[in-house]
Amino acid sequence: MFGLKSVYLYLIACQISLIKFFKKFYFSSENYNKSLESKTPQQVYYNPNPFLLSIITSYSGQSFKINEIDANIFWVEDQKKDTEQLHNFFWLNLIDRKSEYKNIKKIIYIWLLKNSKYKRKIWDASTLSARVISWILNIDIILTNSTFDFKKNFLNSIINQTNHLKKNIKFEKDLIKKIRILAAIIITGLVFKEYEENFDLGIKELEKFVKDFFDDNGFPLSRNPGDLVYITKYLIFCKEVIKDSQKYVPEFLEDIIKKNLECINFIKTPDDQLPLFNGAKSIKLKQIEKYLENLKINTKIHSLGGLYRIKHKNHFLIMDIDEPPQKRFSKSYQSGPLSFEYFLDGVKIISNSGFGSSISKKIELLSRVTACQSTLTINDTSITKFETNKMINNVFGSSIQNSFKSFDLISKNEDGIIGCSASNNGYEKKFGCIHKREVYIDKENNYLKGIDHIFKAKDGYPIRYTLRFHINPELNVVKTMSGNSALIQISKNKSLLFTVINENLEIEKSIFLGEKKIIDNTCITISGNLVNKNKTFNWEIRKNI
Repeated sequence: MFGLKSVYLYLIACQISLIKFFKKFYFSSENYNKSLESKTPQQVYYNPNPFLLSIITSYSGQSFKINEIDANIFWVEDQKKDTEQLHNFFWLNLIDRKSEYKNIKKIIYIWLLKNSKYKRKIWDASTLSARVISWILNIDIILTNSTFDFKKNFLNSIINQTNHLKKNIKFEKDLIKKIRILAAIIITGLVFKEYEENFDLGIKELEKFVKDFFDDNGFPLSRNPGDLVYITKYLIFCKEVIKDSQKYVPEFLEDIIKKNLECINFIKTPDDQLPLFNGAKSIKLKQIEKYLENLKINTKIHSLGGLYRIKHKNHFLIMDIDEPPQKRFSKSYQSGPLSFEYFLDGVKIISNSGFGSSISKKIELLSRVTACQSTLTINDTSITKFETNKMINNVFGSSIQNSFKSFDLISKNEDGIIGCSASNNGYEKKFGCIHKREVYIDKENNYLKGIDHIFKAKDGYPIRYTLRFHINPELNVVKTMSGNSALIQISKNKSLLFTVINENLEIEKSIFLGEKKIIDNTCITISGNLVNKNKTFNWEIRKNI
């Protein structure tokens, strides 16, 4: 079945790549650039609040001293460190608006001379839409005391770039890029009376986007917590801009934002970050904290987006209990079913390794294998195979080739324990094995205990199993003399003891990929060989007294 899907995806990728190839030349033609021209807006219908840009930009506690930069060399090619970062103009959120607007005008004037016509990297849909948003949210200072020619060229450039987005939005397969494009189209429809149809188009497409990308609970079908936060910020931005313009906020937008925020609140870890599942990186939630403050929390919900949460007193555990997303939503999926992250007293103890996209493409690929998660590997292989065809990856991202089933989720809150058990068949086809994991908090004795099972559906095939428990890189771990336990040092006077019953464990060097660089860490491993029998592992994490 997945072979047929791959063939279909390959044919679609070939078609899209061919279209892109011809478009690359067409976009650079005089005819295309003329086709983008349309009526110049006569005035700015309303000036958006520039501080709304802080909802979608990640800069914090930084400043950008424009007056200290020579505008004449700002766009000199050999001084560009990051084309996207400069050309998206999100840095406008960092300037001193009272004193630096004159130099900004000059920088934009030079940009208009150089880049008003299509250029591939500079007019990339994501960069372009960010630029339109940034320019419009700072339009008051950009047009202050401006000449007639500058104003006309500036407004025409915004419209031409927006027309480019509108012409090509149906070809955009990256849904993360698409939300930014829609935000840009919507805001132009609010600011320019002559282009009110942009608002209607943007809202219509946004409603389709919401139906296509989220499940009934408001969690992304990509199962990526990072996607959830990124898109929620843009949805909140759209809502706030619409409110700022004194227009009616569509009901579907209010509804999905509420659901998104409930999902974020559900997965938010005790250190106010995201759990590292399925493409998520270490992200602080500061930008949307105020939107989370007044949420009513439903304590009866234990599972959202394929993640199961256990909270009890000072314990917090979240586990991946679901199967992979559909192929078209899987470009950030990380193979690691039944992996979990565990916090005690607000400190992360057990972690996944994170998604290496902020480091490099090679590291991102490495971070997608099972060994990077706190779960089981058999014969050093990953449960999930990823697409290797370059054509498909270039168009759709590195999607999955195969899938597996998760089943038998059972919640328990009785007999002094709270937790769950779940199984998956990811290793059944190749190795004849089912993996079942149980994790519980012992409420009476205040510790975490787990039971991992390997069920051999087929006898006679030797396997080598490895259970990995990746430790927070900020903590130190040493193996004890007993051989079956490890001391996890949290602070000078506080430590935990990880113990596996009737088995030996080892301390293995590993890496953490959740930040912008590779960080060394360690993991506790339990490994061995298995042929014709099932195997059960009992382990626990207690405070060391």
